[in-house]
Amino acid sequence: QVQLVESGGGLVETGGSLKLSCAASGSIRSFNTMGWYRQAPGEQRELVAAITSSGSTTYADAVKGRFAIYRDNAENTVYLQMDSLKIEDTAVYYCYALRVVLTTAKYWGQGTQVTVSS
Repeated sequence: QVQLVESGGGLVETGGSLKLSCAASGSIRSFNTMGWYRQAPGEQRELVAAITSSGSTTYADAVKGRFAIYRDNAENTVYLQMDSLKIEDTAVYYCYALRVVLTTAKYWGQGTQVTVSS
């Protein structure tokens, strides 16, 4: 059973920074892709950033240049460094991991709240 545990959320002022962590219960080398989604109240869940096992990254247009995703295989952890935070970044952030073998399996963390205040 794969477990993903997020941490690092909290309250920050506009322009501030936060670093989210997503620790996996096993080796993250087995996942094809890991990343972060977010969901604001009344909104759909949206992809924020993703990183493949080879290190390729993808970002939502809204966070390009401000957020950075990276992985530490030794620590089995994926990080999301968030800088220049805006009020519209306020959401619950969810870590996910995707494993494609014969079938596709997607795992989710429990979510961590990020609140940006003016």
